[in-house]
Amino acid sequence: MTMLHRAQTLQDELSRLRRDIHEHPELGFQEFRTAALVADTLREIGGISIRTGVGKTGVVGDLGNGDGPTIAIRADMDALPIFEANNHGFASQTAGNMHACGHDAHTAILLGVAHLLKAEFASGALKGNVRFLFQPAEELGGDGVSGAPLMMKDGALAGVNHVIALHVMSEVPMGKVVIVRGPNTAAADGFKGWVRAAGGHGAYPHMGGDPITMAASVIQALNAIVSRKIDPMYPAVCSLGVIQGGAAFNVIPSEVMLAGTLRSFDPAVREQLFAEVEKAFALAKALGGDYALELQRGYPPGINDATVAQWLDDAASDFLGSDNVDRHTVGMAGEDFAYMQQQIPGAMIRVGAAVGDKSRPHHTPVFDIDERCMPIGVAILAETVRRYLRA
Repeated sequence: MTMLHRAQTLQDELSRLRRDIHEHPELGFQEFRTAALVADTLREIGGISIRTGVGKTGVVGDLGNGDGPTIAIRADMDALPIFEANNHGFASQTAGNMHACGHDAHTAILLGVAHLLKAEFASGALKGNVRFLFQPAEELGGDGVSGAPLMMKDGALAGVNHVIALHVMSEVPMGKVVIVRGPNTAAADGFKGWVRAAGGHGAYPHMGGDPITMAASVIQALNAIVSRKIDPMYPAVCSLGVIQGGAAFNVIPSEVMLAGTLRSFDPAVREQLFAEVEKAFALAKALGGDYALELQRGYPPGINDATVAQWLDDAASDFLGSDNVDRHTVGMAGEDFAYMQQQIPGAMIRVGAAVGDKSRPHHTPVFDIDERCMPIGVAILAETVRRYLRA
C-alpha cells in the first residue's frame, strides 16, 4: 500500500481533527485549546517525546531513534480575527475568530503525518529523527513577534538538518500542487506615515496648509514606485491600504494618515522600496508641510532550497503525476516559515484545496477547502520524510 493510500484511510480522522479545530479558532499566542488537542493526539499516537509551551503556545514532538539526521515538519495553528460567513455544521463557535487561512488543516495534516511515521519507525524502516513543529502565531506580523522566531529561540530547530512545510491553497485545484525552487513567499513589510500641515477653515484654504492635497501627491509618488523606480525584472509591490484624514466637510485637517504594504523577493529591492517610500513622503516638505514615517520590517522572503524542494516534488509527482505539479507559480504573500528557512535549508509546498463551487479566497469570511486535499498533504510530507530517513 502506498503512502497516499495509507493517508487516504485517515480521511475521516483528518476531517474530525480539522473540524474540531475549525469550530474553536484561537488567535496567535492564544492557541491553548488547539495546543492541548495536539499534545493529547500525539500522546495517543505514542512513542513521541512532547514539549509544550515552545514559543509561548507551540508544541514540539520528537520521534526517532536518535541515530541519524533530523528533519522537521512545521504546521501553524492560529486563526484570524474574521467573522465566518460559512454555514456548515462546524463553523466557528467563537464570534469574530475564524480559521480563514487553512491552519486548522495544516495542524490536522501534521498529526496525520505523525501517525504514519510512527508506524514507519515501529517497523524499523527508518534511521534518524523527525521533529513535528506545531507553531503558534503565524499571522501576527514581523519584527520577530510571530511564532516561528520565538519557537526557534526556544530551540525548536536545534539539531535539525532540514525543514519542510505545506500550505493549503483555496485557489489551486484539488489534486494539484505548487513547489518552486528559490523565492516562494515574499518579504512582507509595511509603512505608516502622517502628512501634516497647519489645516484650517475650508472657506479660507489660502490661510493654512492642506495635508489632503499634499497627501494626493504622496499617493501618486507611492503608486509610481514599482512602475518607475524598481527594475522591472524584479517583482515588487507597493500597495496603499489605508487613508485617514478629516472629520468635517468644512474643516481642512492638520493630518492625513497613509498606510500600506511592501512586498519583494530581492534584498536590494526590499531596501530600495523603503528608500522610495521615504522619498514619496518627503514631498510633503517640498509642498510646505511635514511628515512622519514608520517603516515596518516584516517577514523575510521565503526561499525554497532547491534540493529540499526536489524531495517534495518527487513525492508529489509520484502520487499525483508530474503534470499536476506546478513548478513556476510564485505569489507575493508573506509567511513566517521564512525565518526557519533562513536558519536551515527548507522548502514549502502548496497543496491545491479549491472547493469548486465558488471562489473562497484566503483571509475572507467564506474561506473553505476541499478536505480531500488533506490526505494528499499527509502523503507528500510523510513520504518525503520516509525517503530522507531511509537514504
